[in-house]
Amino acid sequence: MIMTKRFSGWVLGSLLAFGTMPAATPGADLSRYRDFQLGADLAAVTAQTGVRSAQVKTIHTRPVLMQELEWRPRALGWSAKSEPVQKVLFSFYDGQLYRIVIDYDQNSTEGLTEKDVVNALSEEFGEAVKPPASTNPPRDAFGNTETVLVRWQDSQYRFDLIRNSYGPSFRLVGVLKKLEAPVQAATLEAKRLDRQEAPQREADRLASEDEAATAALEKARQVNKPKFRP
Repeated sequence: MIMTKRFSGWVLGSLLAFGTMPAATPGADLSRYRDFQLGADLAAVTAQTGVRSAQVKTIHTRPVLMQELEWRPRALGWSAKSEPVQKVLFSFYDGQLYRIVIDYDQNSTEGLTEKDVVNALSEEFGEAVKPPASTNPPRDAFGNTETVLVRWQDSQYRFDLIRNSYGPSFRLVGVLKKLEAPVQAATLEAKRLDRQEAPQREADRLASEDEAATAALEKARQVNKPKFRP
């Protein structure tokens, strides 16, 4: 369900209850974001977004195929302000959607308080809870810290509302919990294999460059030899 109107300025009247243990409101559906189902296959997501399969990025091929697809939703109607989502990143483990990362447009959320955004999301996901404070908050690719403001979760799914230390932008991250451990294990193994295979890859690269250079010289030789006059 599209949350455009709420992000445009609604201040919902419901109160945010903070608890010590994550729990979802009975009846809340945490298995999806809008029409995207966690656990769906890659073909289903590419069909929904209209993104070509050629644009799917391969992260690792072994020990398990891991891929990513980035989608930038089009504005709804005539106004660019009607779509608060700037981009969505879908992550796949062996062809199965295990994580959705939603980055909200900074202009669309300008002036909104944390409570405004939490209340809007709680209309979809139910009651939010405050997660335990992290002594080592995660950092993004640029070194900025990411703080989990609130969380919605049940036994199978989890959504975290995150705020970055750089700028007032909001991020929503949904995960299929049963695949978190396999993804982490596969990522670590892929990195280990990368390190192990690095010397051979470098040797292959140098050999390929040497082969290309030799072929280029031979081609030049075939052109120049008949024309050369001492």
